[in-house]
Amino acid sequence: MDAGPAAFPDRDTTAAKLSSFGETDQAFVRLLMESSEQDENLIEGLHRHLDLAAEARFLNSLKLEKLGEWLGNEAPGRLQMRLMDAARSSQHPAYQAFKTGLTRSGGLQRAFKA
Repeated sequence: MDAGPAAFPDRDTTAAKLSSFGETDQAFVRLLMESSEQDENLIEGLHRHLDLAAEARFLNSLKLEKLGEWLGNEAPGRLQMRLMDAARSSQHPAYQAFKTGLTRSGGLQRAFKA
């Protein structure tokens, strides 16, 4: 009974990297974005991070905006629509803050011009 290879990194690891988001975490996320095979892991980790932010007692909207802006600037065109879909998947202020940063980056517009 072979379940197949486990997804690496899992969504919790990716969410933790997005949450702390230091220089090494940014390098980790850039590495994930280099391979289209890792897109699903990145998006699942992003959803997990936004869900945890939505459940937190304190909402750090500035940090979520900065994450959205960074991802919008750094992510390749193939990910821009999926990032925006993630940002639009909830009306919670955590998702809205992420969407604000993502929109500010202009990544989706750049992806469609390319």
